[in-house]
Amino acid sequence: MSPSNKEQHSIRDMQIADLEQVVAIEQLISQSPWSLKQFEQSLNDSKVLVSADKIIGFAVIASVIDEAEIHNLAIHPDHQGLGLGSLLLDDALAQLPRAIRLLHLEVRASNFPAIRLYLQRDFVQVGERRDYYKTEHGREDALLMSKQVGIGKD
Repeated sequence: MSPSNKEQHSIRDMQIADLEQVVAIEQLISQSPWSLKQFEQSLNDSKVLVSADKIIGFAVIASVIDEAEIHNLAIHPDHQGLGLGSLLLDDALAQLPRAIRLLHLEVRASNFPAIRLYLQRDFVQVGERRDYYKTEHGREDALLMSKQVGIGKD
């Protein structure tokens, strides 16, 4: 992504006014989408990626003591493949509280672009949940991935 392309985007805290656009993105990209209520309950842990006053992506990352978990990260389908998932993830990593030492996530085994992104950011697969996600043809496994973070921040 060129520097000028990055400058067109901003990342900020998710607000109640963003929820309609966030839920719309979630409905487009997820086979088992989060509800409006789930996003409302996660507002304090959420960021949005904005372009021209329109939400084009979001991240929900919750932390407890010295660990955090990516609960949801998505880019609108019209904006995928442009490096914006990397931009959002890199910002989330940079904004983690200093106390966080380990970051976890679950990802569909078939979500190769996301898996590639996480591997590029030094996540490693640490487990698998069989038949975790619903699909239109049955169930799909989730890969459990983790990354050590916070080292050298002190």
